[in-house]
Amino acid sequence: MNGWMGKMLRVDLTSGVCSARPMEPSVAKDYIGGRGLGIHLLNREVDPTCDALSAENQLIMATGPLTGTGAPTGSRYMVMTKSPLTGAITCSNSGGMFPTEFKRTGYDAIVFTGRSETPVYLYLDPETAELRPADHVWGKSTHETTDALLAETDAKARVACIGPAGENRVLFAAIMNDKHRAAGRSGVGAVMGSKNLKAVVVKGKGRIPLADPDRFKAFNKQKLASFKKEIQETPLGLMINGTAGVVMATQNFGVLPTKNWQQGTFDGWEKIDGEALTRRFLKKNSPCYSCPIGCGRKTRVDDPRFAGEGEGPEYETIYAMGANCLIDDLAAITKANYICNELGMDTITMGATIACAMELVERGYLPEEEVGRSLQWGDAEALVELTRLTGARQGFGDQLAEGSFRLAERYGHPELAPVSKKQEFPGYEPRGAQAMGLAYATSPIGGSHMRGDPAYFELFGVPEFMDPHQWEGKAVVTKAFQDLSAIIDSAGLCIFFAVRHLAAKDLGVAPVGILEYLNAATGADYTLEELMQAGERIIHAERLFLTRAGFARKDDSLPERLTKTPAPTGPAKGLVCHLDKMLDEYYQIRGWTEDGIPTQEVLDRFGLS
Repeated sequence: MNGWMGKMLRVDLTSGVCSARPMEPSVAKDYIGGRGLGIHLLNREVDPTCDALSAENQLIMATGPLTGTGAPTGSRYMVMTKSPLTGAITCSNSGGMFPTEFKRTGYDAIVFTGRSETPVYLYLDPETAELRPADHVWGKSTHETTDALLAETDAKARVACIGPAGENRVLFAAIMNDKHRAAGRSGVGAVMGSKNLKAVVVKGKGRIPLADPDRFKAFNKQKLASFKKEIQETPLGLMINGTAGVVMATQNFGVLPTKNWQQGTFDGWEKIDGEALTRRFLKKNSPCYSCPIGCGRKTRVDDPRFAGEGEGPEYETIYAMGANCLIDDLAAITKANYICNELGMDTITMGATIACAMELVERGYLPEEEVGRSLQWGDAEALVELTRLTGARQGFGDQLAEGSFRLAERYGHPELAPVSKKQEFPGYEPRGAQAMGLAYATSPIGGSHMRGDPAYFELFGVPEFMDPHQWEGKAVVTKAFQDLSAIIDSAGLCIFFAVRHLAAKDLGVAPVGILEYLNAATGADYTLEELMQAGERIIHAERLFLTRAGFARKDDSLPERLTKTPAPTGPAKGLVCHLDKMLDEYYQIRGWTEDGIPTQEVLDRFGLS
């Protein structure tokens, strides 16, 4: 095989046995890799009703055929499992240098089964696959763990690991690689901790085999020559201010979630936007492997209250810990971001859960004595302290570690949790960006923009602009971007590949550049239709897992705050998200029933029966 390495590693943590298995060529083509391969394996081997933190669950790490090839942004891997936060699937995505090194060991995927009796880590190179004791790094931060394991293996290896949050089974614990990059959402780190798996250390060699190296090189040269220019021409400003530059755009559109999603504008936005981060804390850009964008930010805070050094924060962190908590202290937000990276936690759920707690206190539902301190809107010191406590599950942090839905439900008001399928939303307010509401509700992992991001259309005009306040026709756009995201995630690319290298197709999108890259790398000779069908197949396969786990239309939901309470400020003032109307159209074009269940015809057509 080319592009693909052609084999997977199965690691039975219960017995300690590691064994290589071939990857079926037909599965590789039908599911592409990465996210697609992960859901294929979960559907085949995991009971969707199992306890996510039990030994019966599996944890799958998978690259794509373009990971490590030199294709721009070809630096991603996926972590797939059943989520302890949502009960649905996860497909958590990360970049950096780890994914390429992982693939160069000769494996497309690692499937972890069972549970080790004692803490272990996996060491993997082209000749070796073995579990080693990890008692000496259990309890250590992700940074300490990375340094210790590199010292005892190979200084040029790469590490993905959990911190204390994963060990303590914080339901939104992340898996951190290269210290600062996160497979962040849905609690993948908690599943890893439940298996007593502390880390994966990889040391590869050589290059990824390509079906047609000359064709790939020529196409890549052509694309790279224009990629930077095209990225610079978009309104995102990724190369200058990273993803933090999005703050100004969402504020201007009135979709910057503020005060636990009560409104879409924040008076203090200029103190926490990308320009402020660049001016005050940026040291240099930090690109992933083979990425000409370099949106990662290496930063340092010298403020003695919140001093620290690391990477970030990204836009989603700034929204969740900033505007959503009415905090305009960028030093505190950045410090809380560093803590999340070191302890291994998702910054979106962390910030959104603290904002939910702030509203519960304000409304008198949550007594401050149970928090253990004063907790008011805008309290920067509380943000930092509660983030630390959550990773350790100490004090009130033990409740925050369950996420906002369980916190709000505990105090009798689950309607105050900004979630779909119990997962907190990213930073785009759907009353002012209608398709984003549909994307959140129908995402297979719960509230997410990375499993389909129509904000490209609605806010940034990529590849063409659509009125963000209009709900009619948005089901077509949302479906198209979800299918595209499945292709991108499975190929091993970053979502930012989609910023320019797409073509509009019937108000949807077509993965034109991805098609050429995949065919040159793999020799699979995809047609455009076959590749787009592969994206659809992955979405249907994920929905099949959810259906078997008991999910249906009732779970494709948004809080009534967004569907019944009009936005009080900004350009979206007076609007609500018309989710139910969009859902009807969405299910129809997907070929699902009115309750959101894939029909037998659909399952047969995509080979999922």
